[in-house]
Amino acid sequence: MATLGIKPGLRCTVSDWMNSNNELSVTAEQRRHLSHEIRLEGRALCNETTNKTLWGEYDSNRQLNDRIGDITLWKKSLEACAEELDKEMDALTLAKEAAERALAATVLPLEVTNECLTLREGRRGNELVSDPVEAELKKEVEVINKAQQVLQEYIDQAFKQLCLLQEARHQLTLDLQHKMEALDVDLSCLSLSVTSSEISLKPNPTRVPPGSTTPQQWVQFSHHNITQAKEEMQASLHLRENISITISQVQNELEFQRIATRFTFRKRIHQLEQAHQELQWQIKTTQDEINELKEDILRLERDRQAKMAPLKLVHTRLEYRTRRPGMDLCRDEVQYGLVEETKQLSSSILALKQKLAQAQDSLQALQLHEARMLEALVHKQEALSLEQQSMQTRQRLNSAQNGFEPSAVLPLTNSSGMHKLPLNYTGSA
Repeated sequence: MATLGIKPGLRCTVSDWMNSNNELSVTAEQRRHLSHEIRLEGRALCNETTNKTLWGEYDSNRQLNDRIGDITLWKKSLEACAEELDKEMDALTLAKEAAERALAATVLPLEVTNECLTLREGRRGNELVSDPVEAELKKEVEVINKAQQVLQEYIDQAFKQLCLLQEARHQLTLDLQHKMEALDVDLSCLSLSVTSSEISLKPNPTRVPPGSTTPQQWVQFSHHNITQAKEEMQASLHLRENISITISQVQNELEFQRIATRFTFRKRIHQLEQAHQELQWQIKTTQDEINELKEDILRLERDRQAKMAPLKLVHTRLEYRTRRPGMDLCRDEVQYGLVEETKQLSSSILALKQKLAQAQDSLQALQLHEARMLEALVHKQEALSLEQQSMQTRQRLNSAQNGFEPSAVLPLTNSSGMHKLPLNYTGSA
């Protein structure tokens, strides 16, 4: 009778088997319990961070609203002070009476001439030339300055005070400009939300920008500007009470220089218009040539691509013919013809590549020169526009050729030719 063989190997007992199953069950319960706690903590953390985020955004919006309110209040104070300062400047100017009327005959030409010179400084590139117009304008400034020297001693004290008032006005304008820019920035920040497309992560957003000030310094700066302006207005008030000056009216002889300047302006504008038209024609012909060259480049590229298939055919035929056995591997006329065709096709492709590279280089050179001409065209357009603006500015002189009426006292300008800046001045050219 055959005996039943026992499979060799380690065997565990029933108790070990039960302990193993029990350990698996206990471990599973522990892991599930731990996972459950983690999920609960994660949900609580999500709720907590969401509430903090919402509250932080609300608090930031509230602070922005408060800041916008503060800036608006100071902006209104600066505007009110600037308006008072403008009125005081006009009042001090009117107090000069005869001296102001004599100087007014030269102020407007000087202002217009300086404005023309300033406008023409906006020319760029090769258009920024020292031409006869600039020489005539500078000569006109010299003539006006000589006429003003006769009257300057009578109004020196008032002029200095007006300069001080103008400086205070400049400080108010600069402060007001900063307030408006800061107001625009904070309003933009307030308009942003988590769904805005402009938001993104920034490098080191919590840094303190150089030149940052404290709220106290911010308040003190605007307070100082207003206080300084009021002090200058008070000084101007006392000066107006003490001014009693009558001087002889100065007859200005600027007509000859004005006509000469106008003639050189018109001549220069004519030259600019001719150069502008010539450059436009050159740009058009260059662009036409560029378009034709682009078409030729496409044609060369198509021809080069079209010769790749015949070249592949020749290469394939040559490769196939290497499989001829024995004596049939003959260098026959076909072989020579295929080799010659390969050389011819390769030479054609190389020639096309070279010509294509040549054409592309020529296209690049044309495009670069086109860009230069376009830039020059922009400069010429700008220069022509500035010359036309200068001519329009000089039309203001037409009203001053017959002198001023006794009651038509114009406000005295400062040394820069500026009278006063508007309240909405932004500092842009």
